[in-house]
Amino acid sequence: MEPMGVKLRRRRRREGLTLDELAAKTAISKPYLSLIETGRVPNPPSDEKLRKLERVLGFNPGELLSQAHLQRTPRDVREALRRLVADRESSRSASAGGPINLDDAYLSGMLHQLVESAASNIQPVGIRAIPVINKVAAGYPTDFTDLDYPKGVADDYVSGPGVEDPTAFGARVCGDSMTPKYGEGQIVVFSPQAAIRDGDDCFVRFEDGTTTFKRVFFETDDGGAESIRLQPRNERYPARIFPRERINGLYRAVYKYERIGGVG
Repeated sequence: MEPMGVKLRRRRRREGLTLDELAAKTAISKPYLSLIETGRVPNPPSDEKLRKLERVLGFNPGELLSQAHLQRTPRDVREALRRLVADRESSRSASAGGPINLDDAYLSGMLHQLVESAASNIQPVGIRAIPVINKVAAGYPTDFTDLDYPKGVADDYVSGPGVEDPTAFGARVCGDSMTPKYGEGQIVVFSPQAAIRDGDDCFVRFEDGTTTFKRVFFETDDGGAESIRLQPRNERYPARIFPRERINGLYRAVYKYERIGGVG
């Protein structure tokens, strides 16, 4: 599939628009448009931005959206779907001709129809796309709004073998309070359905919507009042104790992604 940035630049030039003019017509900043065209953004723009670009540059409705949605699909999920498409086509006719192209199947709508009609065929693969939530406005874990994407759509996804919780979500570690077990930038998957015990590493959501990642310990004072002690793994940071009612969400860490060795 042609890179989206190349496609956008060619269409913009064909329409006789400069980056400044396109930025004015779409309300998308010129620097961001330049990053898109040169392929220096890791993920496709939001659906809202893509709809504006489709409208201003004269693309068919949904053309850029379909390509972006395909790019956001995790590679392992795409591979599972490719095998499903290939199996379905080979069973129809050995003379259908040529290998199946997943991109073409997706853009034509064939893949969507196939998945809906044969969803049970995908289940045994054991792959679940888990959203990695970078910035949340409200509603962990199922009603999140990440960046400027629609509700429930994340900027990135990972797969968690063995993670069956449909409400599982991932988050990137910030800071060093949980070192050495968790390093900054690592992705940790949390399961709202997992039972929590003393000493578990948990994503913690406070009543005011703020969040943190700490070990949790359940305590009761002499008067019977319940509290939760949040204990960093890094010994340079002190523990903090909060009344139980100040915390309205505890989600246990169940999976960690980490890089082994350098790159290149």
